[in-house]
Amino acid sequence: MYSSEKNPNLLFFLMALVVCSCAAKKQGGTNFGNEEYVSIFNGKDLKGWRGDPTYWRVENGMLIGEVTPETILKRNSFIIYENQQPENFELKLEYRITESGNSGINYRSEIVNGEPFALRGYQCDVDGKNRYTGQNYEERKRTTLAYNGEIVIIPKMPDSIPTDNLRKNVKKNCWQTRTITETKEKSQLISRVESNDWNSIHLIIKGSKMQHYVNGELFSEVNDLDTVNRSLRGFIGVQVHVGPPMKVEYRNIKLKHL
Repeated sequence: MYSSEKNPNLLFFLMALVVCSCAAKKQGGTNFGNEEYVSIFNGKDLKGWRGDPTYWRVENGMLIGEVTPETILKRNSFIIYENQQPENFELKLEYRITESGNSGINYRSEIVNGEPFALRGYQCDVDGKNRYTGQNYEERKRTTLAYNGEIVIIPKMPDSIPTDNLRKNVKKNCWQTRTITETKEKSQLISRVESNDWNSIHLIIKGSKMQHYVNGELFSEVNDLDTVNRSLRGFIGVQVHVGPPMKVEYRNIKLKHL
């Protein structure tokens, strides 16, 4: 054991460590690395969110979207976080979905005029059969930009494609002007997803690059260089999809600006 009288440098170091630790606590800093994330869903009510109460409710700390045999949808319906339209950010949440369920997390999206609770924009897909989970699908616009397992560059839209008829450049529900730079084995990715249990989503959205992580694994990445059609900011929302009865649950929805 060292004596502080014999080693004054050690005493100075310990005092400095205590001061730094106290300062960090005073400023709200700890070693958990989660302090910059802010919860945007309080788990108690729909404060800050707007959606059709026929399909959305809060229960046991969860945001629940449910379609029953009596409430079958004619069009997709979103619950929209209205307080912010973030540009560069990270979003973390957990979800659980029934096997027949189809949902998704929209971001940098715009509200569709004339239709209640509708969004147009980027979406991280989520579905119970995991056919689409983690892919980048642009709702009501360019459709699929990257399937799960793909890293994609979207170049400038060809001049031959009219901006008022983007469907001209869509085949089999996929945008045709794209370059796939890397692929991962889809079956290996899907094996990481828990069926009818809780899974985590982590979106990292910065500049033209959008990364979708599921349970810590990169499922898709899009670098959108199409300056005509891309969006750099907009609303966040989650979806219930047309189709059979389904249920999706979300919890621990946290946002961090970059």
